Amino acid sequence: MSLRHALLGLLSERPASGYDLLKLFETSLANAWPATQSQVYTELTKLADTGLVTVAAHGPRGRKEYAITDPGLTELRRWLTETTPVQHTRSDLLLRVFFLGVLTPEQGREYLRWLADISTRGHEQLRTLEKSVDWDHDNLSTYGRIALEYGLRFNAMRREWAQWAAGQI
Repeated sequence: MSLRHALLGLLSERPASGYDLLKLFETSLANAWPATQSQVYTELTKLADTGLVTVAAHGPRGRKEYAITDPGLTELRRWLTETTPVQHTRSDLLLRVFFLGVLTPEQGREYLRWLADISTRGHEQLRTLEKSVDWDHDNLSTYGRIALEYGLRFNAMRREWAQWAAGQI
């Protein structure tokens, strides 16, 4: 996934300013694809330069509201249907598990307990996010809930696995 496609996806729902898009990232995509303010604004400029989005409105203090164009929607659909998602991601957390044998058993268990704890906190943060979002019946709400459920289940699985793994040492 790229930031380009994340922004196109958000704009496919409705026009938004860079600020609006940052807020949407915080409440929807931050767990899957975090982005900084400078990254968002830089990418919006690139998208506008290539004609995938357009500035639909100007507001006070230089505020720009962007809208996806037909070529932008075509690119988003092409990306969704014609490209294969990257299935192999690097995990610093899991890589360390391979080398826990160089530590004492208690240090290994301590690491796995820490991993279980961060999974619990991640689960709790997603539950808090779930309660704070004003869910609607639009596409972002429907599919955002589905993505949020993935995060909840992933954190629950990782917590359970880390607890099991600590018992194996």
